[in-house]
Amino acid sequence: MDHVAIRRVLVSVSDKSGIVEFCKALALHGAELISTGGTAKALREAGLSVKDISEHTGFPEMLDGRVKTLHPRVHGGLLYRRDLPEHEATAKEHGIAPIDMVIVNLYPFEQTVAKAGVTREDAIENIDIGGPSMVRSAAKNHDAVAVVTDPADYAELANELESKQGKLGLSTRRKLALKAFRVTSWYDHAIAEHLQHLEDDADELVPRKLIALKQVQELRYGENPHQQAAFYATGRVKTGLGDLTQLSGKELSYNNLLDLDAAMRVAADFEDEPFAVVIKHTNPCGAATAKHTAEAFARAYDCDPLSAFGGIVGLNRAFDLATAEQFIEGEKFIEAVVAPEFDADAVEALVEKSKKKWRKSIRLVQARASRRGAPIEYRSVAGGMLAQTGDVQRIDQAELKVVTSHMPDNTEMKELLFAWALCRHYKSNAIVITTRNALLGYGAGQTSRVDATDHALQRAGEKARGAVLASDAFFPFPDSVEKAAKAGIAAIIQPGGSVRDEDVIKACNDNGVAMVLTGMRHFRH
Repeated sequence: MDHVAIRRVLVSVSDKSGIVEFCKALALHGAELISTGGTAKALREAGLSVKDISEHTGFPEMLDGRVKTLHPRVHGGLLYRRDLPEHEATAKEHGIAPIDMVIVNLYPFEQTVAKAGVTREDAIENIDIGGPSMVRSAAKNHDAVAVVTDPADYAELANELESKQGKLGLSTRRKLALKAFRVTSWYDHAIAEHLQHLEDDADELVPRKLIALKQVQELRYGENPHQQAAFYATGRVKTGLGDLTQLSGKELSYNNLLDLDAAMRVAADFEDEPFAVVIKHTNPCGAATAKHTAEAFARAYDCDPLSAFGGIVGLNRAFDLATAEQFIEGEKFIEAVVAPEFDADAVEALVEKSKKKWRKSIRLVQARASRRGAPIEYRSVAGGMLAQTGDVQRIDQAELKVVTSHMPDNTEMKELLFAWALCRHYKSNAIVITTRNALLGYGAGQTSRVDATDHALQRAGEKARGAVLASDAFFPFPDSVEKAAKAGIAAIIQPGGSVRDEDVIKACNDNGVAMVLTGMRHFRH
């Protein structure tokens, strides 16, 4: 059937926005309205004629509204095939009238469980049963039935009804059915994720896993202009960039979002003191702590000003006026900033009062990442997805194993831990050199650890003398350690575990370099 006349409509909505106007449009074309509870009341108050669902089924609503539409006169009216005489005969025998349209939006389960302090009972009571059942029945029989699940569709459907004398076309019904199945699958996924959370097994890699994604925004393009892209939020509760607020600047790009995520994750790792990081192509090119955020940013920027140009800044404290003034001083060109909060006077000074084009364009993004990270991390590969628990395991000073004759002092130990925490945020192979809780040099994404060491030492230059070095994985040979010692590195932190550990330790002892082992690595591909 190409076009179907909409003569009988069942309406049951929790979100009543636009429903009165749409039902008036249906009534103008002679459609009979059947409804439930609060929806029926709202339609009657608007002057529409409505039949109660209990009158239609001949059965009362019961069990506190849990059972009202689960009835053969509802589902039979939706499911029987109009093109089969035996179906028509059965429907007539049992007094089942055809229902041509269902307008349903479901109990607000996601909104309910997002509230602070929601109880298990509240969550369970907001699991809709009748609504999804009607939606699925109508969607299955979309050759004869229209299913409407989104108030955003009301206006377009009303226009089609007007132009087609109260009928809807098959292509429209097919689109509505597709959307309906997406609605019910999303709804069931939200329930499953919440129940999984209640059972405290959110970190488990279960045999079958659904990932629900909700589009936050379309992006102009992907990593390159010839690629299409969009940003989707995921997870039971919005966190991180899924809950961002953009306060200023141009539209966020695909690459901006990747770098903002990296900056936010690094900043979340350092809680004890004000911390700033500058990200370029997802790798930190500057990082430092200080007593105040402005000083932390200044120290981070000075690590590698050349690379910091056009970078992304991440902060673990509020973006304040003093930090804004650091941006303005010397016109430090930064693409975006992510921080847990932004002071109004800082935004005003940096953006609103500025006539500089780059400062008007700077993207200020308010978002907060959990130090615990996402329970499960996913990456797409051709033909599938890789999943793993987050690399969130930390190490403290008591767990470090000193393996050299030279014992690091307490200051060096703390510096080693800072370098180790920073090192895990670089692409492997990764080498990081720091001093006084500030980055000096880094080698990231190199195909050999020797190359990564060379890059880090070259960036650090003479400042490497007396500094510490972190390696995200073990040294397979002593060559990198020997280069570090020659440059004046005082102490090294690395996982250990190479078959040549003894050779590496000997190279440290021969050159007066302290070395501690963590027993864990931080590969990041």
